[in-house]
Formats: sequence, C-alpha cells, structure tokens
Amino acid sequence: MREISCKQITETIAELCIKANTILPEDIRMLIDCAEKTEKSPAGKAVLSDLRENYILAEKEHLPICQDTGMAVVFAEVGQDAHITGGSFEDAINEGVRQGYVGGFLRKSVVKDPLRRENTGDNTPAVIHTRIVSGDKLKLTFAPKGFGSENMSKAKMFLPSCSSDEIIDFIVQTVEDAGSNPCPPVILGVGLGGTLETAALLAKKALTRAADMRNPDPFYAELEKKALRRINALGLGPQGFGGTTTALAVNIDAYPTHIAGLPCVVNVGCHVTRHAEAIL
Repeated sequence: MREISCKQITETIAELCIKANTILPEDIRMLIDCAEKTEKSPAGKAVLSDLRENYILAEKEHLPICQDTGMAVVFAEVGQDAHITGGSFEDAINEGVRQGYVGGFLRKSVVKDPLRRENTGDNTPAVIHTRIVSGDKLKLTFAPKGFGSENMSKAKMFLPSCSSDEIIDFIVQTVEDAGSNPCPPVILGVGLGGTLETAALLAKKALTRAADMRNPDPFYAELEKKALRRINALGLGPQGFGGTTTALAVNIDAYPTHIAGLPCVVNVGCHVTRHAEAIL
C-alpha cells in the first residue's frame, strides 16, 4: 500500500490556493481572447480587453485575479490503495488552506457561523468533497468560489415530464435574472438528476471541467451549445454593459434519478472561474 503523508497534502493545498487565485486556467483565457475578437459591442470588447490585461498582470505580479479569493472548495479523489499517514486527512487540507491564504496574503472571506458572522481569520474551514476511487493516487482539485457568482445560483425540482427545452429555459432565466451581478461573461455548471444535493454537487464539479470541453454524450453536448447560444442572445454582455458575450460556456453533467423527479441546479461561475489540481 502506497503512503501519502498529511504534510504532502498540506503543502500541495497551500500551493494550489495561491496558483488558483493568481493564474487563470488556459481554457478560460482562450475563451476570453476569442470573445474579444468576436464581440460586436465596442463597450463589450473594451471590457474583454480589460479582463485579458487583468489575468496577464495577475500572473506576472503574483496577485489575485479577483479581490474575492473565494471560499475554498476541494474535490479529493482518494485511491483505495493509498494510505494517508501522519494525521487527519481533512485537518491536513484545512491547514493547507490556512497556510495558502495567510502566507499568500489572500483575502479571508469565511465566517464561523452563517448567522453570527464572525470571520475565522484564515479562510477555513474548506468545503471538502471526497470520493474513494481505484488506484493508489490522490487527486486534489482546488476551486475557490467567489460569492458574487455563487449568490446567483438556483435550484429547481422539475417534474419528470419536463422537457429539455424547459431545462434550457431555466438555465437562461437564471442568467437573465442575475444580470451583471456575477461579473459576466459567466461560466455555468449545471447538475441534473440524482437527489437535490447530488445535482448541486454535479453543478459545482462541472465548473471544474475545461470550459472548451463539451459533454461526451452528444445529447448533452447539444444542450450545452443550445443554452450558450440562447444566453448570448440575451444581450447582457461583458460585465452587463451589453454585447454578444454573456457566457463563455455551459457545462452540463447528469446522473441517474428517481422516476418521480428531476432535480436541476445551476451553479453560476464568473469569468474568473478558478481551479487548479495536483496528483500525489
């Protein structure tokens, strides 16, 4: 059995905190660059130019791409033949978040209790989603989530007779209702199926999929393209100033569900939909 130390996990998470907050993923960079070339609105084109300059400077100067450095979300895929040594797995992740946010001078945005709003001072605890998978590796995906976009997310329990067009209507309406609040152009993670919490987790995980990669199922790939076309026809544009680029991508993931239901969650990500990963 292969051993992975908590010390390695902490060091890796600390590095991912800083990397994810200062370096925009290549796929999103490419989509912003392409959108700048095709955007028809002068105001929208100018905003996209600013977004491009921002992500370039952030990486060059080792500064956050956005001042909201998010709540730490960690997806951990733990190989069943790996043995975590030297402490608690979740404690190791939270210590990594603590070191990354404090040592990296990243904004601390987490409060201890949702109603008694005292800041924890180190951006812990993280939201940790753990899966046991085959093999002896540990895959860590760090996805800091800003709440300007998170607050615009929506869930709906559809009837099983619901059509795919009704799902697209809900996705589009979510973006229209959000307006400029989530700092468009947005990226949408959409979870369909399972139970309510399954759909929410699918939607969150979908935001970590490369934004230029469509669902491998042609049926859902076509729904993603159709939803994106309709969203960009809204005319909200970059930062809500008008234009043809309101969204960069729609990522839909589905899971089997009950005969009596069809849960749907739309998790909204801004143009800075950050994530970074490492395999130990």
